[in-house]
Amino acid sequence: MSNNETTKKPPVMKGKGPMGGGPKGHAPAEKAKDIKGTAKKLAEILSKYKIAVIIVIIFAIGSTIFSIVGPKILGNATTEIYTGLMNKINGTGGMDFTKIGQIILWVIGLYVTSALFNLIQSYIMAGVSLKITYKIRNDLIHKINKLPMKYFDKKTHGEVLSIITNDVDTLSMGLSQSITQIITSICTIIGILVMMFSISWEMTIVSLLILPVSAGILKKVIGRSQKYFVRQQEYLGHVNGQVEEVYSGHNIVKVFGREKEAIKEFKKENDELYKSGWRSQFLSGLMHPLMNFVGNVGYVAVAILGGYFAVKGRITVGNIQSFIQYNKQFTQPIGQVAQISSTIQSMIAAAERIFEFLEEKEEVEDIENPVSTEGLKGNIKFDHVNFGYDPEKTIINDFNCDVKDGQKIAIVGPTGAGKTTMVKLLMRFYDVNSGAILIDGHNIKDFKRGELRKLFGMVLQDTWLYGGTIKDNIRYSRPEATDSEVIEAAKAAHVHHYIKTLSKGYEAVINEESSNISAGQKQLLTIARVILADPKILILDEATSSIDTRTEQQIQAAMDNLMKGRTSFIIAHRLSTIKNADLILVMDHGDIVEQGSHEELLAKDGFYAKLYNSQFEDCNDDIE
Repeated sequence: MSNNETTKKPPVMKGKGPMGGGPKGHAPAEKAKDIKGTAKKLAEILSKYKIAVIIVIIFAIGSTIFSIVGPKILGNATTEIYTGLMNKINGTGGMDFTKIGQIILWVIGLYVTSALFNLIQSYIMAGVSLKITYKIRNDLIHKINKLPMKYFDKKTHGEVLSIITNDVDTLSMGLSQSITQIITSICTIIGILVMMFSISWEMTIVSLLILPVSAGILKKVIGRSQKYFVRQQEYLGHVNGQVEEVYSGHNIVKVFGREKEAIKEFKKENDELYKSGWRSQFLSGLMHPLMNFVGNVGYVAVAILGGYFAVKGRITVGNIQSFIQYNKQFTQPIGQVAQISSTIQSMIAAAERIFEFLEEKEEVEDIENPVSTEGLKGNIKFDHVNFGYDPEKTIINDFNCDVKDGQKIAIVGPTGAGKTTMVKLLMRFYDVNSGAILIDGHNIKDFKRGELRKLFGMVLQDTWLYGGTIKDNIRYSRPEATDSEVIEAAKAAHVHHYIKTLSKGYEAVINEESSNISAGQKQLLTIARVILADPKILILDEATSSIDTRTEQQIQAAMDNLMKGRTSFIIAHRLSTIKNADLILVMDHGDIVEQGSHEELLAKDGFYAKLYNSQFEDCNDDIE
């Protein structure tokens, strides 16, 4: 099996991450560090679809123009009706229904055309945004496989998942909605101002005087409510975290009778969430009635001034109606722009994280003439190896070891001694700071990483299975393997009998969380996977720790057969499992402090003997 076995299945994040949770449209937008640079990169991506974007802009402008012209023409119909009624009252004529009908048909035609244009531009922009996000998702997945392991040591599974899910979705929504909304809103504001000025510049000035008042109210209310929205988001995270924590340890809570304490803690967090949520929603809810009040004051001022101009004969009744309609529409795009600005900030922040991920330094192959792995036996030499995750802090000091092919090498020592680090260096998840690791005399840096890792089979304490059939999970290490080879591997791993007891046998499906099989059976399946891969070198990291004693004895026998003729590295905490190792390396603080066979090390009565005896003393204490 290859290095894929090293990866645990990451937990799925729900409603969390940079863009997760919170009331939509209210939570404070996360700001990008380099807005200009990120916007430039987005523009470069959009430039690949410039023809489609230009068409979207043209249709968005057309849709807005047709929509704006409608009220002015509808005002003409109102004027015709008013004039006809006045003529009928005065006995000088009647209404021209033909002309009124033509005007109404014109208005209907304009609105239908506007809706059609809007539909077309929305359809095209949705296609562009989905194509962009489709490509970005592909790029992200390809990037993951090219990143070095040290990147994932710095990042949590949740952070990486958040980029691929939350950030990409935020970018997609921003591209499909914000761009067209900005174009529409700006065109609407300009168009309505032009139409209002064409009707009456005095009435337009009166309408514009309302804007500073509205802006002042918005600033005041948003300033007061912002801190409560921040607190609401904070306590929402606390509540979600507390529920997740208690639910995941529900059995423990029940066993120790801590239900009341859990409820008390939840109530405390939930009360704070309620208080901050109530205040934020109340203050946010004030905006609408306040804005309506200010808007109504503006309508009154416009109506009085319009009535005065109508009496003076300076404006028609239809134009007053059109102006009031424009005045009502004028504040809508301004509010949309304010709302869109928050969405754009979120989109830019999400795009920035995506671009940062895509620009991370990759694990590149820099070997021009790589050494072939064909015919290698598995002789491994650690030659004065020094390494530290932090260059200034060395944890492996002058490590030397000469391993012959077919030998079983056990690596033991306390937690943090450097056991697993040695394996990571061997598989080139990290490169040594100095010294060299050789396989059959060839420096591992002279191999392609992918080819090098195919030499190894790994079984870890933490098993990894994916949602699929048992057969497919075993075949994961060698997809071209036949059914009979899969069955032979399962027999060698002592899991064949268990599989046959299942109703569907090898076609039985393991669910996504692998919760429908026991931990021991999961470990047996991963061992079968390694057996099928038939690797040159084995790495067993506490491979039998989650298996009961009876099963462990079976697996130990299978492992002994599997390790024959193969170089094997066994990382173990239970020292009773490595008695028959050819060589035991005892590590402490990155150094090999002792080495030899089990009997030799016990005879020395040194560090290994103390570790070994302490484990048996613990066992005897437990028995007593």
